[in-house]
Amino acid sequence: MIGYLKGTIAGIQKSGNRVTLMLDVNQVGYDVQIVPRLIQELPAIGEAAQIFTHLHVREDQMVLFGFGSMAERDLFRQLVSVSGIGPQLALALLDTLGLQGLVQAIVSGNTRTLSRTPGVGSKTAERIALELKTKLAEWRQEAGTIAAPAAGPVLSIQEDVEMTLLALGYTNSEISKALQAVGQSTTLAKNADAEEWIRQAIAWLSR
Repeated sequence: MIGYLKGTIAGIQKSGNRVTLMLDVNQVGYDVQIVPRLIQELPAIGEAAQIFTHLHVREDQMVLFGFGSMAERDLFRQLVSVSGIGPQLALALLDTLGLQGLVQAIVSGNTRTLSRTPGVGSKTAERIALELKTKLAEWRQEAGTIAAPAAGPVLSIQEDVEMTLLALGYTNSEISKALQAVGQSTTLAKNADAEEWIRQAIAWLSR
């Protein structure tokens, strides 16, 4: 319903683990619950900011959740679609692991990493990994197959690398170019560490 809000930061309120941002948009104050780690990236009070939002509707209340990027907001929506995962637990996962770390844990089925989040037990972690890995794979398939670059990662990790970068919001074309570029490194070309390929690709894409 509300894709994003762009306005002036009017205030930030903390209550326990919950952080609420008040954003003044054309003299209307919106209370938006945000991922706590987003505070570090926000400008000062009185300055302009753009927050991507998700409106969560229940019978007794409506809550607006805010994120620093569209990819983070979209992953939040994927998380709350999993049975037993409410918005507060989804926020906790994003806050504990960050976007890249959370996507990588899901794609690789790393339930131990997922369980580092308070409130996420082993069974919940397994359910998240199982359901969302399938969804991310479907997302990858719908986005179209990425042609394997000549200098890309070994096949055993190529899918994990591509799915993670897609989930972070990069396009097929961007991913293919990045993997081709960073794969020119002799050291990386022999490396079967998916996380290192992802870090190098993101660094190249962010240059």
